[in-house]
Amino acid sequence: MYVTTLDRSALLRGRVAVYLLFLLSGMAIGTWTARIPSIKQGLGLSEGELSVGLLGIAAGAIAGMQVVGRLVDRYGSVKVMLPMAFAQSLVLILPAFMPNLAGLAVALFAFGAVHGTLDVAMNANAVEIEQATGRPIMSSFHAVFSIGGFLGAAAGGLLAQAALSPGATFTAVAVVIVVLALWAARWALSLTAHAAPAGTGPATGGGGGGVLLLGVLAFCCMIGEGAAADWSSVYLSESLNSSDGFAAAAYAAFSIMMTAGRLAGDRLATLLGPVNLVRACGALAASGLGLGLLAGNQIAAVIGFGCFGAGLSCIVPQVFSAAGRRDPARAGKALARVASLGYVGFLSGPVLIGGAAELIGLPRALAIPALLALFVALAARALRTPPLTK
Repeated sequence: MYVTTLDRSALLRGRVAVYLLFLLSGMAIGTWTARIPSIKQGLGLSEGELSVGLLGIAAGAIAGMQVVGRLVDRYGSVKVMLPMAFAQSLVLILPAFMPNLAGLAVALFAFGAVHGTLDVAMNANAVEIEQATGRPIMSSFHAVFSIGGFLGAAAGGLLAQAALSPGATFTAVAVVIVVLALWAARWALSLTAHAAPAGTGPATGGGGGGVLLLGVLAFCCMIGEGAAADWSSVYLSESLNSSDGFAAAAYAAFSIMMTAGRLAGDRLATLLGPVNLVRACGALAASGLGLGLLAGNQIAAVIGFGCFGAGLSCIVPQVFSAAGRRDPARAGKALARVASLGYVGFLSGPVLIGGAAELIGLPRALAIPALLALFVALAARALRTPPLTK
């Protein structure tokens, strides 16, 4: 249990601190993504060589997530997330100054390790703040991450247009990240001391198996996110013969609706409850994408991917919230396991869809994320946890 005598202004500042961390984390990813073409060109990398370098991010994130859970549970989320927030600025700069592919891979491993560690720690603190607040607020944190990604990508694109080098771009954004991290450090609120001792939390019928199932749900959702990012535009372009410009509308619709859904997610969670919300979201994602694929025309496909984004938007925040609340004293370990499985899903999704497309065609392959969303809807009871109370 959490104490109920927290000063409301302190709780609000703690909430803002977590928003700042989600914002700077999204900005780092968005900025890096925007300058990938320049990095590739500067090092003279082929597509295959770049893919090898990018594996560093995945390997680093997964490696970081293997240790962060124990660190959070032992030292508290604040003592982990704040150093990682400052480190995020440093590891953002490093890739711009690597002389070759090997150096780039090492720098991106460091980037991924810091990003993955920060991701788990700030989500753990978000769960603490949500529990102390007494009402659902997790979706809003993830919405801010999406906004940060957009701002980072926009900043990267504008600075590239102004002919700034990747190093100058990353340095400029790193300064902003440091400012945000300093602000977060000033307001961050540690509630770890108010958690129940390990093993005395409320029985939720979940245990390790329950957390694993939550991880599977995150895995299913993140497969869909990865597939939409890499294959939505390809589907419109190659399967529906749309122009390249219109093909981009598919992922744009997905991203916009995902952000909008997360902005509305907390109110929906309060109204419906996490289980019913995930059921509804899974059904929307499955039916929206499924019907869009069955219709076989460009407009329907864009609408379908938009519905898919709206449907997926609230699921992962609710899964993370449920994982962190099963046993507050072990929230770090639970979130690390769920986040790791989710991240594997995001990385494997494009590969899975690509392999399936070779066998059954891209339209049928894209039905896989729709079926996984339906599974999430059917398994939504896994999110049952004690209600939030002030």
